[in-house]
Amino acid sequence: MQLDDLDFADDLALLSQTQQQMQEKTNSVAAASAAVGLNIHEGKSRILRYNTECTRFSDTTQNAPNQSQLTEKIWKM
Repeated sequence: MQLDDLDFADDLALLSQTQQQMQEKTNSVAAASAAVGLNIHEGKSRILRYNTECTRFSDTTQNAPNQSQLTEKIWKM
């Protein structure tokens, strides 16, 4: 993974279909970030899951709204 043009490093969204894929992506971002002096702030990180079961994560996990609620929020932005 390569990080370029980092004027601001904020609000990154990682998407995956499995917990393993998400872990690999998170590890990759953490390593690339560390190489340029950045780190992931665990207290500000959130896991948003949609239409899936989650058995590993605790209080940082939030359920996504259903599709109509999500579409409504996007259109209001």
